[in-house]
Amino acid sequence: MAAHTDITPPTTAAPPSRRRMSPSRRVSLTVGILYVITFVSIPTLGLYAPIKNNVGGFILGAGSTTAAQWGAFSEVIVGVAGIGTAIVLYPLARRISPTAALGFVAARLVETCLIFVSVVNLLTMMTLRADLAGTPGVSPALTTMGHGLLANYTWTFLLSGSLMPVACDLFIGYLLFRSAIVPRFFPIVAFIGAPLLLASDIAVFFGAYPSVSPLAVLAALPVAVFELSLGVWLIVKGFTPRPVTAEFDTSRQVAVV
Repeated sequence: MAAHTDITPPTTAAPPSRRRMSPSRRVSLTVGILYVITFVSIPTLGLYAPIKNNVGGFILGAGSTTAAQWGAFSEVIVGVAGIGTAIVLYPLARRISPTAALGFVAARLVETCLIFVSVVNLLTMMTLRADLAGTPGVSPALTTMGHGLLANYTWTFLLSGSLMPVACDLFIGYLLFRSAIVPRFFPIVAFIGAPLLLASDIAVFFGAYPSVSPLAVLAALPVAVFELSLGVWLIVKGFTPRPVTAEFDTSRQVAVV
């Protein structure tokens, strides 16, 4: 009689569950990416050169509009990304300071609205060029309109791309300093760079030097360093664990359940 052998099939170990990204890490990663995206408009300094150097010739049909179109498109991206940094950060930021969090959102909205207004001036110039360039008798008026639209763009850009970042960086600098969710280096640079940029904006406003002069660029450098380095840090490292991030993660996880 053959012996009965009890063969138990081998058990298969359950695959380890994938560790989910915490809500605060998702926020820091998203905000970091959006901050880096806001730097895509840097090439506009070169893309807009044909317009700024010869606005009369441009609006009368000289040269190509491709560079200006790409520049305008990149500024729209910057505006949308700027709003995104404030909106994505808001649910966490309001736990640190509701006033500063709301102020950051409001400043970003104003900044983006002004960016869009400045872009509309350039797009209007290209529309006039397409519709009226070459029409007999309109050259003097068209040239005057081109200079007016360029002036509107220049002053609007001073408010959107230079003045409003002062408010934005003071608000977020306060939030970061108070919460210590990133190294103190970042808010300190913001607190140094924002007043320096404000002083430069006032100097430009009163005609001390042009908005694209070396002094203006130098004054804007600390703010640029703050925003770019903060974006890279948030992508690579994220927020430093603090009670506010732990509470945020717990509340979000409970809300999902």
